[in-house]
Amino acid sequence: MKTKIQYLKVILFTFHLSLLTPLCVMAQPKVMQIIKKTPSYASCNYHIYPDSITTPLTPSPEGKQPFYISHYGRHGSRYISSRSGYDIPYMMMLHADSLDELTPTGRKVLHEMNLIMRDTEDRWGELTGYGKVQLQNIGRRMAENFPEVFRPGTKVTARSTIVPRCIESMGAAMMEMLQVCPQLDITMQSSKRNQWYMNHQDRQLRRGYMTPEAQKAYDAYTAHRMGNTRLMEMIFKNPDIVKEVVDEEQFSYYLMKMSLFQLNTNYNQNTHLMGLFHTDDLYLMWQVDNALWYIQHGACKLNGGRQPYSQRYLLRQMIADADSCIQLDKPTAQLRFGHETVLLPLVCLIGVNGYDLETDNLDELEEKGWWCSSVFPMGCNLQFIFYRSNPKDQDILFKVLLNEVEATLPLPPVSGPYYRWADFRHYCLDKLSKYK
Repeated sequence: MKTKIQYLKVILFTFHLSLLTPLCVMAQPKVMQIIKKTPSYASCNYHIYPDSITTPLTPSPEGKQPFYISHYGRHGSRYISSRSGYDIPYMMMLHADSLDELTPTGRKVLHEMNLIMRDTEDRWGELTGYGKVQLQNIGRRMAENFPEVFRPGTKVTARSTIVPRCIESMGAAMMEMLQVCPQLDITMQSSKRNQWYMNHQDRQLRRGYMTPEAQKAYDAYTAHRMGNTRLMEMIFKNPDIVKEVVDEEQFSYYLMKMSLFQLNTNYNQNTHLMGLFHTDDLYLMWQVDNALWYIQHGACKLNGGRQPYSQRYLLRQMIADADSCIQLDKPTAQLRFGHETVLLPLVCLIGVNGYDLETDNLDELEEKGWWCSSVFPMGCNLQFIFYRSNPKDQDILFKVLLNEVEATLPLPPVSGPYYRWADFRHYCLDKLSKYK
């Protein structure tokens, strides 16, 4: 009898395990699942734009149609800004090679790094072919999605920062819009005169983002997320010996970055560095970067939560421009092309999709959906689509698209994704007036 009971216990225990196993798989963090499917997501601001936009848009509010579009977008995929990000792991590898400390895998990695360095030399920060196509597609979809705005005779004012990749991105988007509607009246401009709001980098806020409290929290958060012993053993014959010339944390971090950067270039089909890393490696790196981006540009309580206000001038200008264009009796569009260090804090300042999150606990970011990669991939964009029934209609509604997908705001909507412009305007100006 005792043996039979023990047998039943084993059966029940096995049954419970079979029930628990799927739950363990399902418990895998959502971001890790995304990275497993799309590795570039781990590279945060080097994430490739999700260029197959299939999310349907909600029909126009009853009796109204789009008449004005206000936009701020980032340039498309580019090469890394400077060679310093590549030099960190590259110089370590060269030093280890001079000591004859590279394994066969290590020698292959160094060969691959040499090819990458050759491909990117003197292209630092330039728009890639992929970047141009991204902006062409975004421009085409915007014109196709809102034909009531982009119709013959519509005045489209496009402005970019003075950085060449932004100018080229603006041109790519505008030329594609002309393919959809050749009769558009397009004006393009890139001038230092607009830098004060198009690319304002608040020096005071940037200097003060890493307070002692923020540094302490960040160090504690990243302490067990840096380094990669497995990678060191793959590449170096004697990892303990080469530690004198190879910083494990910096080496693993920047080598992962190097492999991910390349996904934005024409050379990406040939890089084999991605095979060195597991999904877990990329996921931990994403966590480290996501926390830093939050401290730098989010409403982080550890440094006073003021970082999003770096884009106060841009928000005021966008409100003023909208107020002006609402008075016109014809459709119009104002498109701005700039950078992710502008768009991310702007999204946080406005509170799009809950990115105005205020916390002093970095462990809460992932759970509460503060995922920077979803905001500012290459080519990211924020579109405000305005609706009215006729030029005399004062009840202006609008919706926000973040990367061409309908988004939420920290206000009660009129219906679906539609908000009242007067409510949003008051909310923003009131918030800005309290900043000192």
